[in-house]
Amino acid sequence: MTERKHRQAPVPVGDMVSGDPPVPITVWAVPAPRAGETMSNALGVRLVHNLTHPADLITDLTAGPQLARAIIAARRRSHLQDTRTVGWDWHTASLIVTSWPPTEPTKPGDFFDRCRASLTPGGCVAVLLPHGDVVLPVDVIAAAKKAGLSYLQHIVAADRPPRRGEQTRLDIHTDVLILTRSSAQDGGRDG
Repeated sequence: MTERKHRQAPVPVGDMVSGDPPVPITVWAVPAPRAGETMSNALGVRLVHNLTHPADLITDLTAGPQLARAIIAARRRSHLQDTRTVGWDWHTASLIVTSWPPTEPTKPGDFFDRCRASLTPGGCVAVLLPHGDVVLPVDVIAAAKKAGLSYLQHIVAADRPPRRGEQTRLDIHTDVLILTRSSAQDGGRDG
């Protein structure tokens, strides 16, 4: 029997936002989601390709088929869930993608405890927030840190890309907080 090698979380790139330690912020030029959906197809594709490797398992806790399409196109494995009707099964995944607040009524700390327990070391949770509330990302990050997850990267999804040398007004529609379960926090052991 072969032992599955654990991969490290992706190395983030971009400008830095303050934090302890500072966290990179990246702008992704992707269309806004349609009403009632968590993300656009392009955002789903970027998340799958940037945060997973072939054969990684992805848990989809989002509204709409966009992430499922990206998972299938990238030939990843998935655990697609409609948490409103069946609850969330415990599967060890490399990536968990969710909107906020979660559709399953639960306390933020309990939700992130469950995420941490369901992640492989080096795995990530991508929390998608509608842009505009300056307090909500702070509350989400605080709850995730309390559950033992690290704040790895902040992705700003905007309709049009910034242009070098020009002052561009970004039409930001989604903030994506990337949280990770690092193997260093676990003392190198699975858990």
